[in-house]
Amino acid sequence: MVVEYSPEEIKKAHEVLYNEGIKMRYQVAGKEYVDAALANAKNPFAIAMQEYVSESCWGSIWTRPGLPLKVRSFLNIAMLCNQNRSTELATHVKGALNNGASEEEIREVILQASCYCGMPAGIEGFRVAWKAVQEWQEQKKREGTSVGEHTDVGVAERVKGDD
Repeated sequence: MVVEYSPEEIKKAHEVLYNEGIKMRYQVAGKEYVDAALANAKNPFAIAMQEYVSESCWGSIWTRPGLPLKVRSFLNIAMLCNQNRSTELATHVKGALNNGASEEEIREVILQASCYCGMPAGIEGFRVAWKAVQEWQEQKKREGTSVGEHTDVGVAERVKGDD
């Protein structure tokens, strides 16, 4: 059955997904990173991609209750390692740490990806990931946060939302 929605209802749905996406991006990638990404998209052409990323990827996929955030991070690490997307890989390594992943788990994900994606991708993945881990640790020190204080926000907590 196809349901007809008014333009106002569609607009509201986009707003909800965008807003939830921004909240999730802040939680995983950090406010500083997200704000910089939005600020760097200074024209209508580029801002469309940032809005799409917030709404579709972060608002629609990352907020789904089917997988813990840490697992979603592991999937992205493996896929980005395979694609040799160093900048995004570094972002998602830091996000995985924010989501409760350990360095050992991230290392194992990249090793697993290396077997299936090829050693050059794995070697580059290790280079990028180690630098990202070090940057993340330094940021936590600057913030006065213990490196061991990151934990995954579980599915039940994400579904509950803000009270």
